[in-house]
Parts: sequence; C-alpha cells; structure tokens
Amino acid sequence: MNRPLRRDAQRNRAALVDAARQVLAERGVDAPLEAVAKRAGVAIGTLYRHFPERGDLIDAILDEKVAAWTELARQAMVLDDAWAGLVCFLERTCELQARDRAFTELVCLSHQTDRSEINRLIVRLVERAQGAGTLRRDVGPVDLAFFVMANSRVAEAAPGQWRRHFTLMLDALRAAPAQPR
Repeated sequence: MNRPLRRDAQRNRAALVDAARQVLAERGVDAPLEAVAKRAGVAIGTLYRHFPERGDLIDAILDEKVAAWTELARQAMVLDDAWAGLVCFLERTCELQARDRAFTELVCLSHQTDRSEINRLIVRLVERAQGAGTLRRDVGPVDLAFFVMANSRVAEAAPGQWRRHFTLMLDALRAAPAQPR
C-alpha cells in the first residue's frame, strides 16, 4: 500500500516535474537528468527516488502535453470557418513546438500513448476543411503529421523562421480555386 508523500517529498516531486517541463522544453527528451535535478534544486538521488527511470519522469509531463494539444484541437473545432479552424490548430501546434522541444518529441512524434481523442479531432478538422472546399482533397491526417514534423525541424534549426515555413506549407495544403472553363 502506498503511503502519502511527506510534505517535503511532495515539494521535491513537484519541483522535479516543473524542472523537467523546463529542461526538456529547452533541450529535448534526451536532456541529462542531472540538469533536471539541478534546476529543481535537489540531488540526483532524490530524482531517482521519485522517478526510478527516465520514462517515469516523462510520463509525469506527457499527459499534460497531450491534454494541451487536445484542447487546441477542441478550440479549433468550434470556429465557424473550417479553414480558420485548421489553420488555428496547426499554427498553435507549431507555436508550442517552437518553444517546447519535448512537445514535439513526446506528443507529435510519439506513438507510445493512446491519443485517440486528438486523432479523432484531427480527422474531423481535415474533413471539415475538405467539406468546405478549402483543404486539398488528397490531404489527410498523416500529411498534417508530416507538416508538423517538418515545421519542428525548422523551428529547431532556425527559430525565427518557422512562421515563414508555416505560411509556405499552408499554401501547399489549401485547395486551389476552381478554374473557369
């Protein structure tokens, strides 16, 4: 039976999770755990007492990242304009990527967690935009995953340039207006 954590242990665990959020956002999921412990102001042994494996620490922040991404999709779904909803979702996803390397590595590119709700929302965003005639018919959810993956690399390589890349990629997704006969 698990006993509740002492108050100091609760503070240490919270400090470690907060530090992990920051360090992994800056340096990615392969950041040294020593950097997390140092940022939290605790010894590495304290980190390992709370999180015996790297995956345990990552799991502590993964759910909130998935929840944040899912919320972005929900907000995009309520916009009346289907194209604006899709663009809003993609842009806010790319903004998250630009400031949080772990977001991309854990949420966008990972297949280790069940993200069925976010997957369903992305499918609906695609279908809505295609139904409105604003998204190319040959674009699917996997293409959006590639869009996001590509943009993450731009954000990493040239942090100030991701919005330009984002705009260029949007042009590639948009349905061409019907040509007069």
